[in-house]
Amino acid sequence: MVTDMAQCILGKKIGMTRIFDQDGKQVGVTVIQAGPCVVVQAKTAATDGYEGVQLGFEDRKLSKLNSPMTGHFEKRGVPAKRYLKEFRVADGGAYQVGQTVTLEGFASGQVVDIIGVSKGKGFAGGMKRHGFKGGPGTHGSKVHRAPQSSGATDAARVFKGTRKPGHMGDVQVTARGLKVVSVDRERNLLVVKGAVPGAPGGLLRISGR
Repeated sequence: MVTDMAQCILGKKIGMTRIFDQDGKQVGVTVIQAGPCVVVQAKTAATDGYEGVQLGFEDRKLSKLNSPMTGHFEKRGVPAKRYLKEFRVADGGAYQVGQTVTLEGFASGQVVDIIGVSKGKGFAGGMKRHGFKGGPGTHGSKVHRAPQSSGATDAARVFKGTRKPGHMGDVQVTARGLKVVSVDRERNLLVVKGAVPGAPGGLLRISGR
């Protein structure tokens, strides 16, 4: 999704709380530490085949990085960052390496999309992982939570994509259409209505619409 760079930023989930609106109703919100970020690389169609911008977030010691990443930051003369993510923009050449990105482009009432990694829940059965109904609980049934048949028996194999017990969570999730409740530019805090993917401390990619 192509977005305006003034409305794209990296952040960390702080946690959830609640506020009260003008009617006195409580609203669940998520508080995010968004930025400040720095432009590490600007990409254009002429040099990279597409228009984009690479943002870095959260300082990190250069000695903690491997050689390729050390060279990546030293070549561009920007401080080392813990996280690097790209955003597609309309014109990558309009942005300069070392430019600081803050919450200046965001405002209350705006709608944003937020990408994060969901909480990992370990191994889970079919009922919890996929919402299966389960077997009968009475009348002598010995099948309660097992998934049972995997499909066609004549194929003598399990088809790809069959819903089975397995690892649950820890996947990229996009929460679309979240409303910005408030923006605190002095403390780099963004408050959005509802929940966002991941646990507190997880990295988030925020894009304005």
